[in-house]
Amino acid sequence: MKKFLTAAVAMMMLAGCSNTPKPTPTPEPEQDYAAKSEGVMTFAEYDAAELDTKVTIEAYVLGHQSWWNDKVTVYAQDPDGAYFLYELPCSEEDAAKLVEGQKIKVTGYKSEWAGEVEITFDEGDMTALEIEEGNWIAEAVNADEFWGSPDLITMQNRKVYFTGVTVEDYTTDEDGATGAAFAYKNPTDKTDDLYVQLTKGDTTYEFCVEYYLCNEETDVYKAVEALNIGDVVDVEGFLYWYNGPNLHITAVGAAE
Repeated sequence: MKKFLTAAVAMMMLAGCSNTPKPTPTPEPEQDYAAKSEGVMTFAEYDAAELDTKVTIEAYVLGHQSWWNDKVTVYAQDPDGAYFLYELPCSEEDAAKLVEGQKIKVTGYKSEWAGEVEITFDEGDMTALEIEEGNWIAEAVNADEFWGSPDLITMQNRKVYFTGVTVEDYTTDEDGATGAAFAYKNPTDKTDDLYVQLTKGDTTYEFCVEYYLCNEETDVYKAVEALNIGDVVDVEGFLYWYNGPNLHITAVGAAE
């Protein structure tokens, strides 16, 4: 056995000292995920476009709400900014392709509703969506520095997270404090959005679990239902806007 090992080591040494040059691996070309096809707006161009004008953008899917009646609402982003695609005309077959990271091209109209800048579409325009080759997944960005600042709007529609926020006693304009850490939009059968109010410093925001994104069967919906007043949590989601920041929560947990 000793002689066999010695011979094997010698062969390995000879192989390592061979004069035959080894091929140099070809490096993978770096991709510019912010690059756009001909005729497609950069995010800066989209951002500068007037409301109610036609826009064409390319981006990567962050997530989407439930497909229904040949349309789907999509959260999308590129390295320079993010987009909310409201009721994008889409077949059920194409909706199944809208997995996280999938590159898409859409043509619609830059619109605004209650402060949310979004892209809307002609009813039934099935040419509005093109599935493209490419994949890039946006990482959630820490937005703590913007909490309580008017500059938070610059993060609109991005995938963000906040740390160390406190769950408040939920209040409504009509009833004041409810004695609960959250509220159902539809308390009768719980088949709608779920709301929570979170505070850091002097600023409180109302965020929600968007039912058609994360329904009552999802971990995040159940996690919000398990919150208690005074819990300190980290929260992540898509920074939707409804007369102010209204994060569509995708994850919540005890603050680290």
